Amino acid sequence: MSGTVGKSGLRRAQVPSAFDQDASSYDRLVGANPGYHEHLAKSAERLRLPGLGDGLRLLDIGCGTGASTAALLKAAPHAEIVAADASAEMLEVARAKKWPPNVTFVHSRVEDLRDNGVDGPFDGILAAYLIRNVDDPDTELKSLLSLLKPGSSIAFHEYSVKESLRARIVWTLVCWAIIIPLGYAATRDLTLYKHLWRSVASFDGVREYSRRMQRAGFTGVSNETMTGWQNGVVHTFLGARPEETT
Repeated sequence: MSGTVGKSGLRRAQVPSAFDQDASSYDRLVGANPGYHEHLAKSAERLRLPGLGDGLRLLDIGCGTGASTAALLKAAPHAEIVAADASAEMLEVARAKKWPPNVTFVHSRVEDLRDNGVDGPFDGILAAYLIRNVDDPDTELKSLLSLLKPGSSIAFHEYSVKESLRARIVWTLVCWAIIIPLGYAATRDLTLYKHLWRSVASFDGVREYSRRMQRAGFTGVSNETMTGWQNGVVHTFLGARPEETT
């Protein structure tokens, strides 16, 4: 399915290069979004990682400029954290920030993690704004499941508005009144921000995505939303790899 054009009009294979072009202004733009960093931290907290992460190995997939990595580090400051992203320029911005030695960055698509030296098992995974931007969500969900230790959890931090009229209206208003104009003012390019609007609008609803996770093999699937304007718009989808039976 590589090269597939999503309903957003942007080819999935083009998404990393679109982020490359806007990497230098990305932190400034998301910083203007009330709750952006707080809500990433909430999704990391919802993994309920024990002991400040002592002895744990965690994966932050789709780390971008490192906002989700910082959220995971806050939740588990003693864990070994591997952070990966498909955009080389976003990763360069992330690497330029100050990080403790237990954080490592890897340039890789989720589809190519093992080819780039990232393999399990992990004690927890945070995936922010990821599955909406891959060619084959079902395959990648199963791949992420296989990277988890049995009994360990994953948190998908994602927009999901399809099943709520209110959420769809809020999302469209926020995009066209704030996100798209600010994105254009910063970059003189509408491609990425129109993609954001359309890709969210066409992505799975909450129940639909929960069922997709269950079909992939995750157990204990649940979801929680956020506060502020993101209430009912941004969600944490939680699931776990089943315990091994003897």
